[in-house]
Amino acid sequence: MIIVHDTFVCKPGNASKIAKLFKEVMGKEKDVLHIMTDMTGQWHRVIMVSQYENLTAYEKSWEKYTADTEENKKMHEKMAGTNDMYVSGSREIYKVW
Repeated sequence: MIIVHDTFVCKPGNASKIAKLFKEVMGKEKDVLHIMTDMTGQWHRVIMVSQYENLTAYEKSWEKYTADTEENKKMHEKMAGTNDMYVSGSREIYKVW
């Protein structure tokens, strides 16, 4: 099993907005476990935690999100403008032992 942390360092005042949007758009996905905001450490962070059986399953999830479907078009419409709300980001993939 692998755990993925997608971290977004947001512009001040935008972390809660992005967290709420991610929760709305991604919160029902079976692979997404948590949408978190920081309480310590670097400020203005939103971390989306997801879990997959293996790297192949993770790659297949990308195929699902990039497919040309009505559902994805609606998701992209809702997410429009989020790139202006954060300054950087990163992805960490962990193997669970």
